[in-house]
Amino acid sequence: MSVDPQQAPAGLTEEELAGLDAHWRAANYLSVGQIYLMANPLLTEPLRPEHVKPRLLGHWGTSPGLNLVHTHLNRVVSARGLDALCIWGPGHGGPAVLANSWLEGTYSETYPDVTRDAAGMARLFRQFSFPGGVPSHVAPETPGSIHEGGELGYSLSHAYGAALDNPGLLVACVIGDGEAETGPLAASWHSNKFLDPVEDGAVLPILHLNGYKIANPTVLARLPEEELDDLLKGYGHDPVHVTGDDPAAVHRAMAEAMDTALDRIAAIQRAARAEGVTDRPRWPVIVLRTPKGWTGPAEVDGLPVEGTWRSHQVPLSAVRDNPEHLRQLERWLRSYRPEELFDEHGAPRADVLACVPQGSRRLGATPHANGGLLLRTLPLPPLERYAVAVDKPGATLHEPTRVLGDLLQDVMRATASRRDFRLVGPDETASNRLQAVYAASGKAWQAATLDVDEHLDRHGRVMEILSEHTCQGWLEGYLLTGRHGLFSCYEAFVHIVDSMVNQHIKWLRTTRRLPWRAPIASLNYLLTSHVWRQDHNGFSHQDPGFVDHILNKSPEAVRVYLPPDANTLLSVADHVLRSRDYVNVVVAGKQPCFDWLSMEQAKVHCARGAGIWDWAGTEDGTRDPDVVLACAGDVPTQEVLAAAQLLRRHMPELAVRVVNVVDIARLLPSEEHPHGMSDFEYDGLFTTDRPVIFAYHGYPWLIHRLAYRRTGHPHLHVRGYKEIGTTTTPFDMVVSNDMDRYRLVMDVVDRVPGLSVRGAAMRQRMEDARLRHHTWSREHGTDLPEVADWAWDG
Repeated sequence: MSVDPQQAPAGLTEEELAGLDAHWRAANYLSVGQIYLMANPLLTEPLRPEHVKPRLLGHWGTSPGLNLVHTHLNRVVSARGLDALCIWGPGHGGPAVLANSWLEGTYSETYPDVTRDAAGMARLFRQFSFPGGVPSHVAPETPGSIHEGGELGYSLSHAYGAALDNPGLLVACVIGDGEAETGPLAASWHSNKFLDPVEDGAVLPILHLNGYKIANPTVLARLPEEELDDLLKGYGHDPVHVTGDDPAAVHRAMAEAMDTALDRIAAIQRAARAEGVTDRPRWPVIVLRTPKGWTGPAEVDGLPVEGTWRSHQVPLSAVRDNPEHLRQLERWLRSYRPEELFDEHGAPRADVLACVPQGSRRLGATPHANGGLLLRTLPLPPLERYAVAVDKPGATLHEPTRVLGDLLQDVMRATASRRDFRLVGPDETASNRLQAVYAASGKAWQAATLDVDEHLDRHGRVMEILSEHTCQGWLEGYLLTGRHGLFSCYEAFVHIVDSMVNQHIKWLRTTRRLPWRAPIASLNYLLTSHVWRQDHNGFSHQDPGFVDHILNKSPEAVRVYLPPDANTLLSVADHVLRSRDYVNVVVAGKQPCFDWLSMEQAKVHCARGAGIWDWAGTEDGTRDPDVVLACAGDVPTQEVLAAAQLLRRHMPELAVRVVNVVDIARLLPSEEHPHGMSDFEYDGLFTTDRPVIFAYHGYPWLIHRLAYRRTGHPHLHVRGYKEIGTTTTPFDMVVSNDMDRYRLVMDVVDRVPGLSVRGAAMRQRMEDARLRHHTWSREHGTDLPEVADWAWDG
């Protein structure tokens, strides 16, 4: 449907139209003021160069369109009594959203020094993109925001995540036409196949086509309307178009489009909730075409600006030095008639605020944008209910993630009525052995179903789509609006969201410094199908580097755990699901794994983060160990214990200490990370002068980087993944990367002083075993029997 501004019926009264236009002009004025002014905010005197900031930063081009959307959302929220949240997708729309927050009063309530008067307006202007001030984009500091306007592509998936399990919420999502070109945004259009009109809220996408990115036209803006409609209809939407540049006509058309879209949404929800209609609905989308830099300078220095890419950032760039630019800026600001919009004290006049909702219905005040205010404690059952019995270490095997699946099933069941926990993943829930959750909740699905399908459920809370970007976006939106969740993913492919998690970590780090932001549930990753057990899929599926990526980030916000067995995974999962304001990465296997610790032992060990397994070593407490065998990760733990067993059997006089690390940040100095160890504690665990042979799950140099300041670092030798992989047997993977038990024993012989001669025969036996493995695996296609049938006999 197209709403022609010239033909649109007069749905607004003249008084309503005047009020909407006044609000829009006020927001535009405030947006320009933030980019340019540091004094004289109400233009009570002629504009002079010293009133202008020395560095002009910000983005004008998208701001008038965002101001139009905000103004009209105010109208429908007030008129219909809606609870609404808006996701502002265009990257640098900060001036517009800050302007509207100040107009509605939430900015002054959040930051009392930025008062809603001339002094507060001056402070609002000065702080924008100014040292010690606020960013130029929609950031955590912005009331009403859950979406960082930095990297583009995630607005729509965030919007759907916010709407999930929020049946009374409208989530408007402004999508810039530059952002619409990104892969993550393109995939997230499919989220409407997962949105349940009964249990979820509604998402209203507003595709804002102003024609240009930074320096180029945008793809969707140049499509003929019929072709664009075909695209949006193919995605399952019904488009409603608003096009124009005459403010009065566009206001009328936008009001009608909003009413049309919201009427359709109400009808869809009524049909599903009251009438039991189960057909997948076609949700509306508004396509808004207005000029880039609308109402700004038409020309600057003889070149067209309004309606072109030149309006993207700062249309007048030399205001302090060029008198003509200064005159143009003053004409531009006065074109909004600020004397009609603000009283003599600088406060917005009554007609400007006529459309603004009251209280928590204001877009900047909605508690859904400060999700910690709505967060409830997750009902987690006692771990003993799921614990595997461990009478002695290494006597039994379990699949750790399958054991975790039983716990998650009961979490799903316990949250069935309150609906505030979701499991997301790219088509891998069952592959990752978490399928027990299906007994409590099926997989969300609104598209067609066939008899052969399993576990699909219109009201399901397991989310699967083969787009890691969309999974991440859904979960971020869900967490930021006050709920809980877990993202399960193959380890190698979680890298797809590297830059998305960057943005979320930056958000968390910033919000920790904002006392008005309540803590939210942590973003929890379960990385399984990991590097050492991707022997069947091969090299393309083998990459443990996400941990390195995470540990480069803000220490106060990131945690990495490598539980070595089922009970430690349960303990870690319980911890991360209870935590707040972190990104937690848990790496755990789905294949059968030896059970090393009882539930009580696992809790203590996980709380410690790293500790000595005295039952595995040969220390007797009378002298320092000759060597420390350290491990982090399930396969490295097994190889270290197998190496310790070989040493116990063949070199019983050697004092061997076995240290297992669950919390990898424990290796950092305490001044570098909240979980880090003091030098005193680290030296007591690893010694200062004895060889440490460390088998690590990922790339070896990470351990060196974490421990490089330690006194004993020259004695640290790390084995891990060396980017050598293929389709092969499990043990051949560790042999290929020199992390196998035989190689570890050889390292002990090589590095313990005085052992190279005395242990030469032992070393030779280990080398022979590696050769036998190579020959056997190539001939039989399996691992050596002594490896395949190995069990701990300590």
